[in-house]
Amino acid sequence: MTSTNQNIEQLLLHCKSGNQRAQLEVYNRYNKAMYNTAIRIVKDSFKAEDIMQESFLTAFTKLNTLQDTKVFGSWLKRIVVNNSIAHYNKTSKQNKVPLDNLLYKVEDDTGIEESNHNNEKVKQIMNVMKTLKPNYSLGLSLHLIEGYDYEEICDIMDISYANCRTMISRAKESLRKKLMQTA
Repeated sequence: MTSTNQNIEQLLLHCKSGNQRAQLEVYNRYNKAMYNTAIRIVKDSFKAEDIMQESFLTAFTKLNTLQDTKVFGSWLKRIVVNNSIAHYNKTSKQNKVPLDNLLYKVEDDTGIEESNHNNEKVKQIMNVMKTLKPNYSLGLSLHLIEGYDYEEICDIMDISYANCRTMISRAKESLRKKLMQTA
């Protein structure tokens, strides 16, 4: 069996029956993207690797619950994001400031596509994002890179809608200022 020539639906059928070669092939296809997702949230390469591994184990054990195998990639990514957020919430002591009464103008941006990560400007932005406050960096990563909307970010970060909008607005402003300093 040469699993590298099989499509994901065929591989997942083999995975459901416990075929370890198929599981390895699925892992090889998705591990880099899932690692990148985890590292953007937890900011620790060792922990990101652990989260990625745990997420694959979870996915393989719960594969029978997946209704449509065509959405496996996004389903797996959601598992990685949830595990990363859980770790972030455990280890990060956020300074929660009540921002319910404050609203700022927020731009609607689309996420950064994976193919653009090699662009120098994108690399510069990603590096500057790492220097922001942890909740700013997480909020911007979820919104601009992962493509989550405000409601989803509210659920993930356990904050109100107004706090989410304000935090992302302030994070964008902080990012702009830091980018202007490096220019």
